[in-house]
Amino acid sequence: MSRRKDRERLLAQKRVNPNYVGFRGYDREPARTGDTPMTSLVCSVCGRKRNVPVGVAQEQGDRFVCSSCAEEHEASTASDPEPAQTPESEGAEERES
Repeated sequence: MSRRKDRERLLAQKRVNPNYVGFRGYDREPARTGDTPMTSLVCSVCGRKRNVPVGVAQEQGDRFVCSSCAEEHEASTASDPEPAQTPESEGAEERES
């Protein structure tokens, strides 16, 4: 674009919003709210480094399991019912007792 068109656009924006300072934004960046401090932990199952809130890191420490591994575990336990015991395995358990 030409300088003339850029200048016209800037003046039009200033007419609509007198606080407009140009394409680079306002003087101050808006404050961020709701940001939780994060830290990195290594998942004890898959070994991947994950960013987690500091509170979770303090609670779980070395026992941290990432959400992907937790979902896989839940899916596998929900879809795989406990194997039924066969008469052979029941007899083996009774002999061990």
